[in-house]
Amino acid sequence: MPYKFSASSLGLLKECPRCFWIQFNKGIKRPESIFPSLPSGMDKVLKNHFDRFMERKELPPELRHLECMHGCSLFDDKEKLSLWRNNRKGIEWADKDGNILKGAVDNILKKGEKLIVIDFKTRGFPLKEDTATHYDDQLNIYNFLLRKNGFRTEDFSYLLFYYPSSVNEDGSVVFSTELVKVDVDIEAAEKLFKDALKCLKGEMPVAAEGCEWCRWREKLTSEKIIN
Repeated sequence: MPYKFSASSLGLLKECPRCFWIQFNKGIKRPESIFPSLPSGMDKVLKNHFDRFMERKELPPELRHLECMHGCSLFDDKEKLSLWRNNRKGIEWADKDGNILKGAVDNILKKGEKLIVIDFKTRGFPLKEDTATHYDDQLNIYNFLLRKNGFRTEDFSYLLFYYPSSVNEDGSVVFSTELVKVDVDIEAAEKLFKDALKCLKGEMPVAAEGCEWCRWREKLTSEKIIN
């Protein structure tokens, strides 16, 4: 049976191959932790914010003053953007065996004939030196998918970070923004996809060192709480 991957599920492969193998081959997922609602709420607000400026054929104020935005505009194909943002649909590609890779973008910039992925990130504090590197695979996959669907993309993407910096007298919160340019590697995305298939077609791999979920499962098994 063909597999269906997303950027987040392939992230699990790198985190722990055994958890990844068990999820896809045995249908047993890690217990889900509580996810804060603020990032989801910010995501919706930011997309609406960008769309208002897209309708005006302008860049939003947090981008328009930046030198790197010269010649850029917001992607204005509303139908495509709505599909590409949809977590249930997104941008999809299938290999010759029917295995599917998909991803849902936040927004797209245009520069000439090329597209540039821009992804929103909400944090509670300013960036650290390695913050942007945690999203390399995600951005690689988005660009891989766009190219597989016949679109030309730049060899880089942008992460737009929002984090709270102060509170006004009226109680409204002021967010600072930071735009980070990230080089993308299409070959790395394709390799990750192939590594996922190779993992799933083999025997159950060893757990990643320090995987708490695998350690918990092994403890239950050794104590004969589960088989």
